[in-house]
Parts: sequence; C-alpha cells; structure tokens
Amino acid sequence: MRLPDPPLLVVTDRSQARGRLGEVMTAALAAGCRWVSVREKDLPAVEQVALAKSLLAIARSFGACLTVHGDPDDAQACGADGVHLSATSDAKRARAVLGANKLVGLSIHGPGEGRAVDPAFVDYVIGGPVHETISKPGYGPALGAPGLRELVSASAVPVIGTSWPSARLGS
Repeated sequence: MRLPDPPLLVVTDRSQARGRLGEVMTAALAAGCRWVSVREKDLPAVEQVALAKSLLAIARSFGACLTVHGDPDDAQACGADGVHLSATSDAKRARAVLGANKLVGLSIHGPGEGRAVDPAFVDYVIGGPVHETISKPGYGPALGAPGLRELVSASAVPVIGTSWPSARLGS
C-alpha cells in the first residue's frame, strides 16, 4: 500500500498531549497531516479499539489515514487503515490478517533490523529513537542523524525517523 501524502505521521500519546486527543488530532489534520497512529500502550485492547473507532471519524473527515499500534486483529476490529507492529511482531501474519490494501509498519532500532524487513509484508518502518525522548525509554542509545542515515541505507522500505527531543503536541 502507498503511504499517506504527505508521509508525516503523528503518533498519539494521551499522557503527553496538551489537550484532548480528538482536539489535538483535529489540529494536526487541519494543519495538513494526513496520517495518525493510535499508540496508547497503557490501554487494554478493547479500550484502544474503542478509542481508535472514535478517532476514525475525525480522520475520515479529513481524508486521512488512521493506523493502530499493536495487534492486527485490533486494527481490523476498529476499521483502521493498518497496523504498526513492534520489532518482534509477525509482519507476515499482520499482512495475512489485514490484506494487501492496509498499511503494515514495523518499529526497528538499528540497521540489522532494517536489512531483515521483507517488503512483501511491510510497507514502512519507524526507526528510532533518533533523539532521546521521554516516550521511548529503554530502547538503547538514540540513533542520531548518522544512525538514521545508516538505517535508511539498510532498509528496502521507507523509513520514518521518530522521537524528536521534548516533542509535545497540542495547544
């Protein structure tokens, strides 16, 4: 599947948003973003699905794509446009669950993981963290620009860099 245009991705985090998630998402989409991924790892699956369903109407009103971080079954249950998987998830299974017309993304943290990505199952990867951040502790040292360049060189699919320093969205 083709990435949204522009390929600017806003990843949600209710604990860092400066306002209600629907309002923050609406502001990002009104400003031209066309891709939001629901990443609320503290929520049980049923609550994350319900949240994604509620945000899907906002995405659709802007012609935007909404993906869900986590399980492909949850992405399918809420009608999302795809799933974003952790580095250890099964991308082949995700593609089988969601089909060819949905996005499947994968988190990676280094060039070795980038080389292992199979473009038959994965549409894009998120590489990072590029910079130190409070939202992704414990993933090792930040890649920095040189590490991100190396990751891009190693990957057969588009790479999105993530985790800008002290990034906070909202009003």
